[in-house]
Amino acid sequence: MQIAKVRGTVVSTQKVSSLTGVKLLLIQFIDSQGEPLPKYEVAGDTVGAGVDEWVLVTRGGAARIETTSENRPLDAMIVGIIDTVTVDNYLLYSKKDEYRVRSSRPKIESRKSDY
Repeated sequence: MQIAKVRGTVVSTQKVSSLTGVKLLLIQFIDSQGEPLPKYEVAGDTVGAGVDEWVLVTRGGAARIETTSENRPLDAMIVGIIDTVTVDNYLLYSKKDEYRVRSSRPKIESRKSDY
């Protein structure tokens, strides 16, 4: 799963019948610092997420595992609305505060090796 922020809605009146009734949202992925990544994606939403909320997104085959989505051509599905995100005992995000918490916390070094 990945963390993303809902940036907007996507409306499609002409689509395959299996997507009828599926709410489509434009999401932007978030990095470990709480900063938006330059990647956007359209995701199906069955949990009722709204614009500016942070959400859990599952992609690929995992997006179709939930029984109501198994026959839908979705590459991404919002499977949860995030209440809080904590990294190294630091509150990065809290829905209750309705904004991302900022402080002088140092940047987290990426654990991925460079290619």
